Amino acid sequence: MDDQDKLIDYDSQGEESSFSDSQTHGAFNSHFIESVQPLIELIDSLRLIGIDKDIDLPSIAVVGDQSSGKSSVLEALSGVALPRGSGIVTRCPLELKLRKLKKGPWSGTISYSGGHNETFYDPLKVDNLVREAQNKLAGSKVGICDKLISLEISSPDVCDLTLIDLPGITRVPVHDQPDDIGDQIKNLILKYIAKSETIILVVVPCNVDIATTEALRMAQDVDPEGFRTLAILTKPDLIDRGAEIDVLNIVQGKVIPLSKGYIIVRCRGQSDINNKIPLSKAMEMENNFFRNHRYFSSLLNDGKASTRCLADNLTKELVDHIKKSLPYIIEQIQTKLLSVQRELKNYEQGPPLEEELMGPFLSDIIMEFSDQINELGKTGHSKEKNIHALLRPVFKKWDIYLRGTEISFTARVNEMVDKYNEMHRGRELLTFSEFCEFECVIKDHVAALQEPAMETLKHVREIVQNAFREICYLSFDLYPPLKYIVSKMINDIQSKQETKVEKRIKEFIHMEQLVFTQDKVLQQKLNDSDIPQKTGMDSSDENLYDDDDTIFSSKGCALLDSRNLVPDKLVLYYEIIYQRLTDYVPMLIILFMLKDAAKTLRHQMLELRNGADVVKLLSEDSERGRRRAELKQRLERLTQAQELISNRL
Repeated sequence: MDDQDKLIDYDSQGEESSFSDSQTHGAFNSHFIESVQPLIELIDSLRLIGIDKDIDLPSIAVVGDQSSGKSSVLEALSGVALPRGSGIVTRCPLELKLRKLKKGPWSGTISYSGGHNETFYDPLKVDNLVREAQNKLAGSKVGICDKLISLEISSPDVCDLTLIDLPGITRVPVHDQPDDIGDQIKNLILKYIAKSETIILVVVPCNVDIATTEALRMAQDVDPEGFRTLAILTKPDLIDRGAEIDVLNIVQGKVIPLSKGYIIVRCRGQSDINNKIPLSKAMEMENNFFRNHRYFSSLLNDGKASTRCLADNLTKELVDHIKKSLPYIIEQIQTKLLSVQRELKNYEQGPPLEEELMGPFLSDIIMEFSDQINELGKTGHSKEKNIHALLRPVFKKWDIYLRGTEISFTARVNEMVDKYNEMHRGRELLTFSEFCEFECVIKDHVAALQEPAMETLKHVREIVQNAFREICYLSFDLYPPLKYIVSKMINDIQSKQETKVEKRIKEFIHMEQLVFTQDKVLQQKLNDSDIPQKTGMDSSDENLYDDDDTIFSSKGCALLDSRNLVPDKLVLYYEIIYQRLTDYVPMLIILFMLKDAAKTLRHQMLELRNGADVVKLLSEDSERGRRRAELKQRLERLTQAQELISNRL
């Protein structure tokens, strides 16, 4: 006979009960086993760090129909009064952690999402604190919530046990309950009992047909062999006379066999509560009830009756379950740890979780971004591309446009020469020409080049700004606030630089309307052309040139001063304009829109680090960032769980 059987036998012989009348807050004095508490605390510690999000942990889930006596059973086990009443009383999963003390005062701690954690020392507060927690999580009406409430009770008068109490199963909505409240509750229950690591504790009243009980049916659906199911029969004092044999057959597994079997208990009823019968007295009354019962006394002797027997069996079942599950838990943690580590390698390194390390991290990514911008400004290189490969076609288009206008310019000058006497001659004598009239043609033609030059500028701005933004997005894609700030910075800088370039292009176009070039420059153009041959000039005639710098003399100029030569000569001058504009506009744009813009951006980025809200700048919002953060949290949980098991075993 083991210790448990000796303890049961001791009471069954009518000797002094192990329950003390002085126990006002404890339901019983469970046999203390040194190896029990560390194992249960290990699982609770693993659940506390959230490892149950990654693997299933051994647990006991308590399920039952409404008014099945579930609350009374938990009261008897915990020694405290839990919320009672009609309708749905348990509206959130309640994790009830019982911790046996060798000695010391009673204490309780309730915690739930939102950071609430409260320790108290009066067991009478349990009811109100649990109701208050449910109201905060599930609302003050009749809805349910899947957020867990944890209630830990430490006392010399409880056993070492952890149970999860789930809402009672209901079928018909009442009191403004949602129409699908029954489905909501069943889905919540299935979330727990479907896990292979969960022991299912089904509470069934003796005075109902067990075969039709919804709680047992749900347990059978997920545990058809009954390997994980332990049934508790309640309210044996309410069964009809003559039905005792039927109940006895159920407990003995003759109706619906369960490998973990059945235990029958008699807890405090509403009349006992109204009469203010303490739990310790109720436990004594329960023992006497079974001891003196005509049919059920044998169950007490067999260890299948009484709350104390239930507590001892549950503790044993849970500990055995934990021992069997530990190798699998260790294996699962190791497997998932390796999987998370591998997946995490596929994600870019994000910001550190520690706030004090975020500043240096921000500096590093800003410097890396600035180096890329600097390289883009100096050489044009960005990743696998060179920005000049994109700019060159734009500048070529500008050059082709300028070249193309030479034809229209020549045509306009020829038209002017043809109609000079009729339309353009002023006060000058016949056969004479006024230079200012030809100058106006040049001015008008050059002025018309301003708009295409501005279009070239806008096109280049788009290319450069996109290149800057691409580096910004690649560098700061995980950090939307930082990406937004830098993107806006790029836009502002480009806008300011564009304004500067616009001003200088307008100035240059305005200068080109002065119609000026050094004589030597134009002389070279004339020498290289066929215009002198058209006049019959002999280039070897020294009288045609001045002695100092080979510029045409007055005689040479006179020979060239013919109206029919004007178009050819103006085209030569236009080539000078073309050469200046085709180079100057691109050079101006590259200097301000690329090189100076890159330099300004680098300076502003370095200033951004000073006095910045680092946490805000590095906050992640993208799916990739959320996944990386989730993986890092999982890695931390799994590593912590691995260390926890290693230290406890």
